[in-house]
Amino acid sequence: MKFNQITPEILAAFEAIVGSANLITARHVEADVYAGYGRDHTEDLHFAPDVVLKPGSTEEVSQIMRLCHEHHIPVTARGAGTGLSGGALPIHNGLVLSMERFNKIIQIDERNLQATVEPGVVTEAFQNAVKEVGLFYPPDPASKGSCFLGGNLSQSSGGPKAVKYGTTKDYVLNLQVVLPTGEVIWTGANTLKNATGYNLTQLMVGSEGTLGIITRVVFRLLPYPQQNILMLVPFRQEAQAAEAVSAVFRAGIIPSGMEFMEREAIAWSSNYLNIPLTLPEDITAHLLIELDGQDLDQLYKEAEQVYAVLETYDVGEILLADTAAQKDDLWRIRRNIGNSVRYNSVYKEEDTVVPRAELPTLLKGVKEIGARYGFKSVCYGHAGDGNLHVNIIRGELDDEMWNVGLRQPISEIFELCVKLGGTISGEHGIGLVQKPFISIALKEANLNLMRGIKQVFDPHGILNPGKIF
Repeated sequence: MKFNQITPEILAAFEAIVGSANLITARHVEADVYAGYGRDHTEDLHFAPDVVLKPGSTEEVSQIMRLCHEHHIPVTARGAGTGLSGGALPIHNGLVLSMERFNKIIQIDERNLQATVEPGVVTEAFQNAVKEVGLFYPPDPASKGSCFLGGNLSQSSGGPKAVKYGTTKDYVLNLQVVLPTGEVIWTGANTLKNATGYNLTQLMVGSEGTLGIITRVVFRLLPYPQQNILMLVPFRQEAQAAEAVSAVFRAGIIPSGMEFMEREAIAWSSNYLNIPLTLPEDITAHLLIELDGQDLDQLYKEAEQVYAVLETYDVGEILLADTAAQKDDLWRIRRNIGNSVRYNSVYKEEDTVVPRAELPTLLKGVKEIGARYGFKSVCYGHAGDGNLHVNIIRGELDDEMWNVGLRQPISEIFELCVKLGGTISGEHGIGLVQKPFISIALKEANLNLMRGIKQVFDPHGILNPGKIF
């Protein structure tokens, strides 16, 4: 696909659309600020855009896309830049379309348990806003305090509560989308049922900014669960921690969070946050288990059932968080593992996912592959839905091994996932860095269907080019 350069005339047209204050190039701002638009949280990758535009309305996005479609200019939509697959990196330079000004919660409809929002709203800010009126938006990625809802839509992000409540896709009713041609559509209806034609709403969710630009979202909401119980369970054998996950579900309990953290993951994060946490020498892994609902007595009954399951494993002293502050500290430790790993070393994060009962086999396989190829991994993740984040630590690995040599062991990890009935990404998407491995999970017939869909939506291939396939 051949793209054109942004000429002074096109730059002037962009400025006429968004205003000079919302158009920036390398000469407009400090170098590190501008460089930030070419990075996300994926390793240490950087691709400099030619120009960054910050539109403030759907009409402005429409005009920008019409111009880029006409002149074959690549466009990379960007949210908060917290992605882990390189999905928001402008690898063909061109235009970065920053959605940071789309930051309004337009309506919270308490009667219908719905909300209409813009994609630049921070996820946690949205959760807090609906909580104030007794409502609940469950998807809660680790970066929820900084990531945008638009980025969550791009990857169908999950988080700890996905085990009970599902991922972003399960809460989207309708989307306003600007197509690459500049045409504006709504993909569905503000209803819980919709059997009217193809499901364009769900097609857009998880499409990683390759099919259109989302400018407005209608989410469904739930009543807020008023009570919760949180326990931290130490295991002397990490394989048993993985095995216990499926056992809890087989006992009839569906936790609202079921997180796996091997020893180094929880140790690095607690040190990073300066939160004291006693880790006995014989403990190799932890499960963080949350139960939620409206009836505290019922939750204690469920907790007793969980304890009964855990008694069959070699566990240490279980910590039952008894204050809101203690619960907050435990969740902060879990949510900051990625940050603590990043603080300690450059790393590659592989977002593996398998049926939850296969988690012990996956964990064992990851460690065996690491031992054979000589790399260290720190593993943690959403054990309740089989989603294991494998962080490969660069440490002392040389450039050749880091940039080329790791492809084979990563391929073997993904092949194991597929063999176990899983796939190569649970919530981080394919983006740039997983692109070389997608054929492990999908046949060429699948990829050709996706390419055909891309061609229908984006005939000039200008939207987030070079991603997924």
